Amino acid sequence: VQLQASGGGLVQAGGSLRLSCAASRRTISNNGMGWFRQAPEKEREFVAAISWSGDSTSYADSVKGRFTISRGNAKNTVYLQMNSLKPEDTAVYYCAASRYASRSTYSNNYAYWGQGTLVTVSS
Repeated sequence: VQLQASGGGLVQAGGSLRLSCAASRRTISNNGMGWFRQAPEKEREFVAAISWSGDSTSYADSVKGRFTISRGNAKNTVYLQMNSLKPEDTAVYYCAASRYASRSTYSNNYAYWGQGTLVTVSS
């Protein structure tokens, strides 16, 4: 599986961005999917996850109520809608495909990773 993340950019605090993650070479319709992020000089952290069906989601406390993860109709694309962005959301965002169908907050459960897309939120 090859994952391509896109949609990052520079936005002012309070603004919105939508990240996309598209899969190629193999379908991800049966995989749980997740978004993680890594800020400068910080460890990678979990952001959001969704089950293969799209019926179950999880969010980090820091983004709950502001970010929404979803899957496209064919379930081969995953989105992260980010609203009310804060400067502390600045990071490289990575999408990942899980080894399992369920959602997971643990990075070790993810077998495939995209290249990352940079989100910068200015104050």
